[in-house]
Amino acid sequence: MLNIEIAAEKLFSFMGLPITNGLLTSWIVVILLVVASYILSRNIRKVPKMFQNIVESGVEELVGMMQGVLHSRKKAEKFFPLIATIFTFVLISNWLGIFPGVGSVGFNEVSEGVTKFVPLTRSAAADLNFTLAIALISVVMVNIYAIRELGAKIHFGKFFNFKGPIEFFVGILEILGEFAKVISFSFRLFGNVFAGEVLLIIMGALAPFLAPIPFLMLEIFVGFIQALVFSMLTLVFLSIAVEHEAH
Repeated sequence: MLNIEIAAEKLFSFMGLPITNGLLTSWIVVILLVVASYILSRNIRKVPKMFQNIVESGVEELVGMMQGVLHSRKKAEKFFPLIATIFTFVLISNWLGIFPGVGSVGFNEVSEGVTKFVPLTRSAAADLNFTLAIALISVVMVNIYAIRELGAKIHFGKFFNFKGPIEFFVGILEILGEFAKVISFSFRLFGNVFAGEVLLIIMGALAPFLAPIPFLMLEIFVGFIQALVFSMLTLVFLSIAVEHEAH
């Protein structure tokens, strides 16, 4: 019988904090990125070889895309660390979720007389806590960059405007809009990745040979698109925030 849990399963506790399989996967992604960054930084050459060429091409493509949105190379390079970090982290998390063993290697746990399978790892973005954390980081960083660009008085002035009842009401809507961004960000990514994971589980149970391959290819594409959408939306919100009240 298929066992599909919406919430990430708890593996153990550390200092009273529950460690879930989704959190464990996100730690694995962080370790992979740190190791890859260290190896790459130790092997940077003036005449790049194949892997360095691929990375440099990807960086240049992303900076060019950001420049198209921001209409400024300088701003694109300034915001690149945030956008590239979000894109890379979400992308690797999504792709790692379809690796063999993720979601299928685990242990049986007896709870209230019922035995259920608990996977050791699951796609990080299939855990709402993960997507909510990334969404909060995205929105908070947008506001921090806006404060640095415009100053705290101008930036917070759009939220707390007492010039008149209409301006005050618009400020309230702006505050609600910040919360709406967090909800939209987190549920969009979670919904897409979790739905893909459920689809793969069902296809794997119904027809484990060959049939899941097209859906695995689809998940690779969806994982890339979702990472791109998340990072580009962050960039668009960032572009709007730093230009606010500037004209």
